[in-house]
Amino acid sequence: MFAQTGDTSFKNPAPTDANVSSVFEEKQQPAKCRDPLFAVLFYINLGVIIAIASIFGVSPFVDPDENAQDAGENGDTINFSPFIYTIGLCGGIGLVMSCLAVNVLMCIPGILIKVALIGNLVLTLGFAVIAVMYGSIAVAILCFIGFALCACYTFCIWSRIPFATANLKTGTAAIRANCGVTVFAYIDVAIAFGWTILWLVAFLGIQDSIVSCEEVNGDQVCSGINFVYLFFLFVSYYFTHQVLQNVLHTTIAGVIGTWWFVPDEVGFCGKAVCGSLYRTLTTSFGSICFGSLIVAIIEAIRQLIETARSNDEIGGALVCCIDCILGCIQGLVEYFNKWAYVYVGLYGFGYCEAGKSVMQLFRDRGWEALIADDIVSTVLALVSFVNGIVTAGVGMLIASSTDWFEDVKAQIENGEVVVMVICGIIGFIIGFALCAIIMGVISSAVNATIVLFAEAPAEFETNYPELSQEMRSAYQLAHPGCM
Repeated sequence: MFAQTGDTSFKNPAPTDANVSSVFEEKQQPAKCRDPLFAVLFYINLGVIIAIASIFGVSPFVDPDENAQDAGENGDTINFSPFIYTIGLCGGIGLVMSCLAVNVLMCIPGILIKVALIGNLVLTLGFAVIAVMYGSIAVAILCFIGFALCACYTFCIWSRIPFATANLKTGTAAIRANCGVTVFAYIDVAIAFGWTILWLVAFLGIQDSIVSCEEVNGDQVCSGINFVYLFFLFVSYYFTHQVLQNVLHTTIAGVIGTWWFVPDEVGFCGKAVCGSLYRTLTTSFGSICFGSLIVAIIEAIRQLIETARSNDEIGGALVCCIDCILGCIQGLVEYFNKWAYVYVGLYGFGYCEAGKSVMQLFRDRGWEALIADDIVSTVLALVSFVNGIVTAGVGMLIASSTDWFEDVKAQIENGEVVVMVICGIIGFIIGFALCAIIMGVISSAVNATIVLFAEAPAEFETNYPELSQEMRSAYQLAHPGCM
């Protein structure tokens, strides 16, 4: 098994030159916990929130007894069962459509990439024309500027579409061979939802305990929640979500690495998936928490600024500038993390060492411009959007063709239209979210593929000659003489 096992006995099954097997021997790290302090901080964070929720917790949901009492006083209550059925059907269809989308990506990735890029141009130009028609000159000017920038971007990266296509095809092939990792992706999202509920319970509870109210001149005046408490609560919330997101990204990197070097260990939930997940949650967990905490602190500060501005406690151009600067810093850190965690998943590096190593790799190969091209994410977003549109249509079809909503329609003014709109929105959100999860998995796989192609092309050639030849040819086409 490769990566963080510390087993230096691994040899490539059929090395094509003397340097092939040395990639592992040079890069792989001993099996020990990296950055353990940050893992401890994460567990303390979880413990504190659980304790607060247990001691001060307030349910974020409406009391059923109160709801029933209100219904008795105000008339008939709305039956939500049909909406639950709609959610279930849209979820099932959205999941099937997402799986089909992966196959479509394998068959016509190049066409989809071009459609996505041209689609951006058409949409931007369309918004500009609509703004002109409605007399919004300022909006129209901004849209035309956006169209010009999109056109320049598309022109500059058009020659790199074949390499992006090959990357997307390779990443999708790796995920299909280890599709069990998508199951973990859905579990990861479910855990994130559960964490949000737990955090909300803790937040409402501590807010009720801290905020004090008193009567002043006949008016009820309440003190605002202490911003120190708010800061730590926001850090806790974003910290956990970042960790969950990066655990998935790092796990996928490890899975792609195993697929790249040891094809015999791939499978639905084989050694590639289970082994990578185990390493991610043990020896590499501290490194994941390290980078996640940095982003969480920045996000918490920005949220604190936004909260203060909404309460009219601070304001002005200076605050906007600070928020903008923090947003730029956050983007840079998240970009750094995206590539650093590939190395963490592949070889078991610590967080800082992983970031330096992967950036040094790209500098040595002259690939700085390549990683700046975000072509693949454009097509993945398009596929998710189309999937959302399809499931939105399914939701509206259910609302119009079944008798599930007859009682609901009778209780609401313009019930037919309202119910169809609600079901359409439900369908779109579910379809988009389900597809976006799988597309996110593929995006992480593509990132790992780029790193591995830069570092170990010989092993790729040995194990997957057809895919390797496509990537080599495409890269030479975009960058003549660079191979």
